[in-house]
Parts: sequence; structure tokens; C-alpha cells
Amino acid sequence: MTPGSPDEDAQEATGGVRPGRLTKHADFGRAARGRRVSAGTFILQSRRREGPEPPVEGARVGFTVTKKIGNAVVRNRIRRRLKEALRAAWPLEAPADRDYVLVARREALTRPFDALIGDLRHAFLSVPRGEGEGRGRTSATVRDRDRRK
Repeated sequence: MTPGSPDEDAQEATGGVRPGRLTKHADFGRAARGRRVSAGTFILQSRRREGPEPPVEGARVGFTVTKKIGNAVVRNRIRRRLKEALRAAWPLEAPADRDYVLVARREALTRPFDALIGDLRHAFLSVPRGEGEGRGRTSATVRDRDRRK
């Protein structure tokens, strides 16, 4: 990136490093097993990165818009609205060691844009942070159940 380039100016305007992108199916699957926050227009899934993955700087974000939402035109329009709202809302209270997936709902198409940005800010603030990252049974519960047999 050259000094004074549009990309550098955009990063300065958004308050620093922009979020990375989730591109691999496995990353989306790991985020789906993490914490969830429901907003009116989307579900925010969040999971802390750990393990032998190559180190990535900053938070990463992925988008999911399923076929039950509508045809390709509708899905792409919702995805573009969510991406732009995320760009406008950044920087958020998003720890750098987490992956996020926004699972869109149809309401994202008609929600006023300012309200969509507010939903994003509220959802990122509401993500539970702590040691218990997963959902469902813990490995200790499963281990105890196996001993009873």
C-alpha cells in the first residue's frame, strides 16, 4: 500500500485495521459452534481462534445468506448491505483473536441503514466473552456420562 492511497485513507478513516475475511468452510463451521447473539436482522456467531492455525492479525468476518432468504439478486443485495454497514460501523468492540459470521435474515433487506449499523454495534458489544467458548455439552460432561456405562 502506497502512502496516501485510497486504501490507506480508508483505514485511517475507519480507525485502524479493517476486519479480515473468512473464506474457508471449516472456519464458518467453527464459528457456528461458538457463541451467538441474535439481532432482528441477523445472527452474529463468534468463536475465539485457537490451535495450530496460522496467526492472523485482527478479527475476521464472514457472511452467510441462505437460499431460503430469496433468489440470488436478493441474497447479494442483503450481503452488500451488511458489508457496507460493517464498514460504516468499524471499528467495533471486536477482540482481534475472534472469528465472526453474520447469518442474514430477510429483514436486513428492508431495515433502515442507520438502524442496521446500530444492530451491528449492539451485537458486537453483546457477544459473551469468556472461557466457555462452545455451546452445548462440555467435554467433561461427555466424559462423565461415558464412565457411568
